[in-house]
Amino acid sequence: MGISGPNADLVNFSEYISKNLALYELSNDGLKLSPHAQANFCRGELATALRKGPYQVNIMLGGYDTVKGEASLYWMDYLAALAKVNYGAQGYASSFCLSIMDRDWKEGLTCDEAVGIVEKCIKELQVRFLIAQPNFIIKVVDKDGVRTLKFGADPADIN
Repeated sequence: MGISGPNADLVNFSEYISKNLALYELSNDGLKLSPHAQANFCRGELATALRKGPYQVNIMLGGYDTVKGEASLYWMDYLAALAKVNYGAQGYASSFCLSIMDRDWKEGLTCDEAVGIVEKCIKELQVRFLIAQPNFIIKVVDKDGVRTLKFGADPADIN
């Protein structure tokens, strides 16, 4: 789950969701929710909070469904809109990245091809975006779990 937004909302919402998903797993003999169910749970919590004390968070939630044998990605905004997507971006970066993803994405991409598309997006942001962001982290979600790939300098090296 990738979340963007104000730090307080980001931390509170992400911890709330992760703890509730862990509680569900403990309460149901180790049964894990599918990515589809997790996305709908997040959406329901955002919709409930929208009417009480809204979280200003945008979410990209990805996962691998072991029952269906397929990966999925869900896009959510702070108004609790939910969409299953093949690729996605949030915020100002989406103005630059979605056109690249739309042009280059195709069904059945390999991991290397997908990382290549993300690298094109990062290079485009470095050229055209107002803020110079030197560090990016690319995470891969597949049947083998979640692994982190680096792009640019190591975020731990920043003074």
